[in-house]
Amino acid sequence: MSKPRKATVNVKGTAITVLVHREQDYISLTDIARHKDSERTDYLISNWLRNRNSIEFLGIWEALNNPGFNPIEFDGFRKSAGLNSFILTVKQWVERTRAIGLVSRAGRYGGTFAHKDIAFEFASWISVEFKLYLIKEFQRLKEEENSRLSLAWNLNRTLSKLNYRIHTDAIKAHLIPTQVTPAQASMTYASEADLLNVALFGHTAVDWRRANQDKKGNVRDYAMVEQLLVLANIESMNAELIRMGLPQGERLTRLNEIAIRQMQVLTSVPTIKQIK
Repeated sequence: MSKPRKATVNVKGTAITVLVHREQDYISLTDIARHKDSERTDYLISNWLRNRNSIEFLGIWEALNNPGFNPIEFDGFRKSAGLNSFILTVKQWVERTRAIGLVSRAGRYGGTFAHKDIAFEFASWISVEFKLYLIKEFQRLKEEENSRLSLAWNLNRTLSKLNYRIHTDAIKAHLIPTQVTPAQASMTYASEADLLNVALFGHTAVDWRRANQDKKGNVRDYAMVEQLLVLANIESMNAELIRMGLPQGERLTRLNEIAIRQMQVLTSVPTIKQIK
């Protein structure tokens, strides 16, 4: 299993782990409980699960976010909640209701994790003050992540533009005959730009615009960071292939193979994988 993306926020002296699961942020209930009683975290989580209000909240959250939720099993838990004999574990809740809001993990990042909505509710049960501090630190974490992502995207976009100058210079020197009109030259530049688009994105600029008429800009403005990095690489490679005199069809095949390989490598880096 690949490693999960992991972050930690410090809330009133307690380290709280945040993991990505199902494309969503999940926060460690075990860490939150540790703020209240570091020796009895499982006991606190179990007590919270026994509470009727907690069961109601979990059921409503699952009904809103989980098409596979089992409402029949949920009704059974809701009727029993609050009784002295009622006991419920995270494992029982997940297995019998097919819930996705809670996750029990073993190993390095072990413990009980919950979707941020549920984690904030649990934190409120532990301490309203702690919940407010947790929300504040979580928001700060998200702002920092968004800032880093934006910086990386802009850096790769700039790199791509600089490499495109190398690319166009190679086109001008080796593909455009002398004494052509500016319109004829632009056709060649556009053709080579679309060569890169097809190699990386699988479609031309015109095809993208037809499929995305509600969007401004072009396909490259909506590219992922990894795609922009690969684009910068294949622009330089295409410039060299042009200088070598390779025909456009052969260059497209080579660049597409390179783009596929590089995207596979970049998107399989362990630190950006999600937990299962």
